[in-house]
Amino acid sequence: MAEQPKRLYRRRKGRKLLGVLGGLADFFGLDPSLIRIAYLVMTFFTLGIPGFVLYLLLVFIVPVEPKAQAD
Repeated sequence: MAEQPKRLYRRRKGRKLLGVLGGLADFFGLDPSLIRIAYLVMTFFTLGIPGFVLYLLLVFIVPVEPKAQAD
């Protein structure tokens, strides 16, 4: 059987706020801490507005992880 393509989801477990950054880490196969640190650095150096807007957009665009995958 063919392998299903990777999908980007917001995390249900192990999330800190709304699961966006953890979901990005899962999608790219990276440590969630690296993604969170990169986000904080990007937000700090751009005075927060672009990073905050991007996070909010992803909250509304990226679906929540299905319950079967969260277990």
